[in-house]
Amino acid sequence: MPTLEITKSYRFEAAHSLPLLPKEHKCHQLHGHSYEIIVGVRGPLKPITAWVQDYAELTCYVEPIIKMLDHKNLNEATGLQMTTAENLAIWLAESLRVGLRWLSRSEVRETPTSNVILLLNNGEFID
Repeated sequence: MPTLEITKSYRFEAAHSLPLLPKEHKCHQLHGHSYEIIVGVRGPLKPITAWVQDYAELTCYVEPIIKMLDHKNLNEATGLQMTTAENLAIWLAESLRVGLRWLSRSEVRETPTSNVILLLNNGEFID
C-alpha cells in the first residue's frame, strides 16, 4: 500500500515585528501579512474510508490555532520574539504534532511568493 500525503491550507491576517533586526530594516517595525499555512499528514489509505485522514478532523486541530492567531500580534500570541516564517513553521508543528500523529508538513506563507516548509516524519522533526 503506498504512503500518501494530504494537505489542507488555512488563511489568517496578523501583524508581527522582528525586533532583533537593525532598526533601519523594514521588518523591525510592526507590520502585517495575509498568512497562509498548509498542514500535511502522511500515511496509508485507511481500508474503510479510502482516505489518509478526514480533512474535517485535520481542521479540528488547526482551527483553534487559527483563532488564536487571526488579527493578532504574533509576537504576543505565540510568545516568540522572532516571528519569522521559519520560527512560525516550527511553532505550528510543535502545536499540532501531539494531536496529529502523522504530521508531515508545516508550511507558512507570508506572501504569495515567500514561504517556508518544515518537513516532519511521523510528527518528528527531520534533521
